[in-house]
Amino acid sequence: MKSMLPCHVGFIPDGNRRWAQSRNLAKEEGYAHGILPGIELYEMCRKLDIKEFSIYGFTKDNTHRPAAQAEAFRNACIIFAEEIAARGAALLVLGDDESSHFPAALRRFRSRQGRGIKVNFLVNYGWDWDLKGLRAGRMRSEEVSRIDLIVRWGGGRRLSGFLPAQSVYADIYVVEQYWPDFEPSHFENALEWFKSQDRTLGG
Repeated sequence: MKSMLPCHVGFIPDGNRRWAQSRNLAKEEGYAHGILPGIELYEMCRKLDIKEFSIYGFTKDNTHRPAAQAEAFRNACIIFAEEIAARGAALLVLGDDESSHFPAALRRFRSRQGRGIKVNFLVNYGWDWDLKGLRAGRMRSEEVSRIDLIVRWGGGRRLSGFLPAQSVYADIYVVEQYWPDFEPSHFENALEWFKSQDRTLGG
């Protein structure tokens, strides 16, 4: 009998800037409004006993955005990471920490800390950076397991470089609403949809 819940869920929280613009705010103001939804989603996963989740903070490509935006999403990432770590997450921050764009406050999480639900937080992450680790014999995300379900907010239908090796058999559920407009029903609907998917994994 197949499991009704995914073991590992990936989250792409998109639409922060568009959310801000729709409210006549500066684009960078959207990022702070994405922190509380992330914490709420973490608590939902913990209560459901989902074993692992991965979530985008920002990509290496995102760092080409204006300085005010880059500073805002870095600060939001620090707040989110420290909060879920305080709540007991087994947190791994995955990304290029040799770059000046990587927040120094998150370096301590470059090796997994904590014993709760596994959380993989992608900060200054790049799919090519990840796979180039193979030159040294292993992907840089080798500690991350295969993803069963990906939920993306903001209406996009693409992976945007999200853990490509682990996402090969993931089912993708798209939420049209922007990430700061997160509601628990978004994830609940995704989980209900996941139950009806034919998970043969190519077999």
